[in-house]
Amino acid sequence: MTGIDITVFKGSSSGKIVESTNHKDGLKSDEVLLKITHAGLCGTDLHYKTDDMVLSHEGIGIVQEVGSEVTTFKKGDRAGWGYLHNSCGHCDECLSGNEIFCPERAMYGFADKDQGGFASHAVWKAGFLFHIPDAISSSHAAPLMCAGGTVFNAMHLYGMLPTDRVGIIGVGGLGHLAIQFAAKMGCQVVVFSGTEDKRDEAMKLGATEFYVTKDVQELKIGAPLKHLFVTASKQPNWDFYLNILAPRAKIYPLTVSTDSITLPYMQFVVNGITLQGSICPSRGTHVKMLKFAALHSIKPIVEEFPLTKAGIEKAMGKLENGDVRYRAVLVAEK
Repeated sequence: MTGIDITVFKGSSSGKIVESTNHKDGLKSDEVLLKITHAGLCGTDLHYKTDDMVLSHEGIGIVQEVGSEVTTFKKGDRAGWGYLHNSCGHCDECLSGNEIFCPERAMYGFADKDQGGFASHAVWKAGFLFHIPDAISSSHAAPLMCAGGTVFNAMHLYGMLPTDRVGIIGVGGLGHLAIQFAAKMGCQVVVFSGTEDKRDEAMKLGATEFYVTKDVQELKIGAPLKHLFVTASKQPNWDFYLNILAPRAKIYPLTVSTDSITLPYMQFVVNGITLQGSICPSRGTHVKMLKFAALHSIKPIVEEFPLTKAGIEKAMGKLENGDVRYRAVLVAEK
């Protein structure tokens, strides 16, 4: 590869999508060139639409070329990437398999702003790309790169057991996947949503109970919850949910929010509740997530749009209005 011009779709100060061209020189020895076929749209992309950067961190593509030292991929392979692009490889976090917390991590929104899923091609380090299992379509794989990885990461790392009752707030881009993963892990899945609209869908995805929260003064759900995943578009009323948690329960705030968390202190302390921060997975967990999704046929519910300026603008408009059920995927023309 002597060099390639890449069509990219970027944010701008006005929030409008800008089509542009970036140039990449020849591959480094540890890099891979992908032709992008599918790219997921995440709520995080809305936060960066006013930045001068290429959007989307849920990219799926076909390997076109590999660097001289790459042995893990070959031309024609399907591969995807997520939030993390690189890490130092030698700090305590990297050496313990937790490179998502590396102090020198390269992540979407903070590094490699000239690349993203909304583009014709991408060049990434082979060590931060993932093989896509044959059982997962590229359209379904794209949202797993972030949304699927995020919910699986919290469930996998922090002691959730098949015997646990698990609460999930919200049936959206994260929530509809959290329901599927928790159900396939063997848990009782208790879902909370503002209205009745998504009851039937939640039950089909694997929920065992469904509770409407709008205009409800007190939740009564029977047995308490051991884990509570917050996947709605904004923070919940914490007082509302602490009353239905079991002693030593864990809360996972997976919602993107710039607001402070305010919790009723004594109720939190005397019941030994854990507030567990969690983001996208490190690579080992990401691979396990893809294997689990392939084995159990976990599939995001997606709406497809063309990977064009007009298609991206339409998808982002629907997402801002809360009209996407449940993940938007941009598909490149063949």
